[in-house]
Amino acid sequence: MRSELIFQTPYWFIIFCVLAGLAYAWLLYQPQPAWGKKLNYALAAVRGIVVALICFLLLSPLVRRTQTSVDKAKIVFAIDNSESVGKHGQAAMEQVKAAARELNDSGFEVSIESLEGTQANADSLAFNQNKTNLANLLQTVRTNFEGRNLTDVVLLSDGIVNQGVSPTYNRYPFRVNALAIGDSVPKLDIRVKDVVSNRIAYLGNEFPIRAEIAANGLQGKSTTVTLKQNGRVIQSQPVVIDRADFFKAFDFKTSSAQKGVQHYTIELGAVSGETSGRNNRKDVYIDIIDGRQKILLMALAPHPDIKSIRSVIEANDNYELDINILSIANNPPATTKPYDLVILHQIPNVLGLGNTQVRKLLDAKMPLFFILGNQSAVPLASSLNRSLFINASANNQIDKVTARFNPSFSQLNLDAESLKLLERLPPLSVPFGEYNISSGTETILYQKVGTLNTNKPLLVLNTNGDQKTAVLAGEGIWQWRQEEFAQTSKQEVVDNLFQKLIQVLSVKEDRRKFRVYPISNEFEAGEQVAFQTEVYNDIYEPIFGQEVKLELVDEKGKSKQFTYTHAKETPRFNVSGLADGVYRYAASTTMKGKQENVSGQFVIRNADLELSNTTADFGMLRDLARRSGGTFITPASLQQFIQKLKTDRPADRLDSTEDMVELIYLKWLFLLLVVLLGAEWGLRKYHGGY
Repeated sequence: MRSELIFQTPYWFIIFCVLAGLAYAWLLYQPQPAWGKKLNYALAAVRGIVVALICFLLLSPLVRRTQTSVDKAKIVFAIDNSESVGKHGQAAMEQVKAAARELNDSGFEVSIESLEGTQANADSLAFNQNKTNLANLLQTVRTNFEGRNLTDVVLLSDGIVNQGVSPTYNRYPFRVNALAIGDSVPKLDIRVKDVVSNRIAYLGNEFPIRAEIAANGLQGKSTTVTLKQNGRVIQSQPVVIDRADFFKAFDFKTSSAQKGVQHYTIELGAVSGETSGRNNRKDVYIDIIDGRQKILLMALAPHPDIKSIRSVIEANDNYELDINILSIANNPPATTKPYDLVILHQIPNVLGLGNTQVRKLLDAKMPLFFILGNQSAVPLASSLNRSLFINASANNQIDKVTARFNPSFSQLNLDAESLKLLERLPPLSVPFGEYNISSGTETILYQKVGTLNTNKPLLVLNTNGDQKTAVLAGEGIWQWRQEEFAQTSKQEVVDNLFQKLIQVLSVKEDRRKFRVYPISNEFEAGEQVAFQTEVYNDIYEPIFGQEVKLELVDEKGKSKQFTYTHAKETPRFNVSGLADGVYRYAASTTMKGKQENVSGQFVIRNADLELSNTTADFGMLRDLARRSGGTFITPASLQQFIQKLKTDRPADRLDSTEDMVELIYLKWLFLLLVVLLGAEWGLRKYHGGY
């Protein structure tokens, strides 16, 4: 390490520091001392040096320290330790270990990385990973050795990628040398390549399941593909393998009369001559839900806005929409129907149609979305919506305003940049007057009159209290959607705004004081299942210390019981060792002498990705090596490649780090001053001085 002193003041200021030290020592030790002259001169010298040094430190000098280190040339062996590599990888590891020792002896720094993303021990590496993401493996190497002297990575793999993107799409700051292993000749096999289905279906509705079947080299043979549920055969179809490279999709349709996650299986019959039967089945899990969220659109009269709102709502399959036009059929639906949201277009109105119904909806605490128009009874609407108050002009004057997004509104995840489009859309017709909002109400859109930005609300939302409400102070949504399509050939901005608004209004709030739920609805086989626990008091503050009982039941009815204490430090409870399938859970605890219960379900999938394709892809490995400037090698040519690395060994790199610190912050200097002053004080005391 090299150090250099840097002054922030002129050098000649040191003269004043020395003079200060001399003056202080002379004044202190000039009188006739009680000890000898030699000791007096020594003590005066110590005091002078200390005072001069302290004065020097007050000048704030800096020390620049430069430290140089040697960064050796590095080689990383990136090991694809997936199941598909298996015995080929285990056989090649002996060569890898010998190569690593040889490179170490030649001055290289060698590391071994595996798919788990950690440095691996070559002697205990197991080829048991059930998925292969080579792009992630190489990215992990890149991250771990960022800024280091890494020039070459040796990737031991069969080239089969079944998760993430192909590694050939990325660029790397090192050469990737592909050590290819495995069998590139397709095996005689038939397999369920993939199953395509909806994740959600509705109770009683028919839904499709598509099975994609692939086969290699079994032409002329036949079998059947079957859709099963809990061992019960739902439907079968014949599979006739008419060519060597066979692929065909088979469509099934079924329905379910049971709610919850249902377990279906696509299964192939065995074919003589196939290599393995493990890839002849795939499981699929579909969540069967009972009904959609129900929305009522109640309007005074036919209006283009109604069609636009209908298009926005029906774009989401989770919504079921009822429309009631009061001027055509004045028979509002009963408030007893469990609507999740009621949209009121020009209701209440000057004609009085539906005004009574609004009061009933308010009493029922249903979420309401008011859309005002030319026929709206503005004073009555202001008193009923409890969010936006409009003191309209006596002559019912109408303003034409465009919309301006409120960038401070954050309750919905909206893109402020894309919403600038609203300022270029046609104006809405709004009541002219003074606008005020109630406490707890947030403004989503402001009114913009021509080029003048105002603070008058155009669209507001209130989710506080027992009832959620939103108010749009104008009509003309249909023109917004029409103009957006004319400008962008899409209807995304306006639709996204109202879809998210409708979603936040219609979603039911969870007011339970005891909640236990898995952090995900699906887990992979072998993965720990983590349950999040939340317990609240009467004012919904989190509380801890409760004993929770948890029961898990699999598809066969076998149950497991667990008991744990909910603690602030460990709000999650982990369960491991569960086989694949659908699990139902029930949790309970006691609060204030009353038992609280919660239940649900989750799925553990065994994807068996490594069995879906076992044919090595040497073409991808060659392409990866070529793109990165590396070499395609085989176990037979590995030793030759190692010799080439040793011959062309890159130079070690010298890395320098430099820092600057004020001299006054050096601890050893402080200790030196203390020792000098302590020695002087001790000698003075010992010889009778003060």
